[in-house]
Amino acid sequence: MKLNDNLNAILTQRFGKDSLIALATVENGLPRVRTVDGLYLDGAFYVVTHRLSGKMQQIQKNPAIAICGEWFTAQGEGEDLGHVLQEENREIMAAVRSAFAAWYGNGHVNEADPNTCLLKLRLTCGVLFADGVGYEIDFT
Repeated sequence: MKLNDNLNAILTQRFGKDSLIALATVENGLPRVRTVDGLYLDGAFYVVTHRLSGKMQQIQKNPAIAICGEWFTAQGEGEDLGHVLQEENREIMAAVRSAFAAWYGNGHVNEADPNTCLLKLRLTCGVLFADGVGYEIDFT
């Protein structure tokens, strides 16, 4: 089923805030997984990270990703949107800073570092369980 307003509302309610999700990437044909703070907005998750991190190095070589959390799994592609202070990231970063306000400004993120970047997890397909129903979602 295509992502519709009802499914988007469920995903927004569940993940439209600071959400811990498992993010899997691929390195040398093997899965690599870690927990990240993500924010869901209209079919994608956004993560602030460092361009030199393992996950970003892996995504640069192979953009295939998978995520899971709170009865939701999905696959897609990771995309480096560039530095968090780039003008084109201003609107999304305002939402990200608001969602991550509890920890964002406590020294965990250094926006002055040119390698601090915004990672977009563009979803293509997934499975969401809500209210006893499983939904296979096509995000394309």
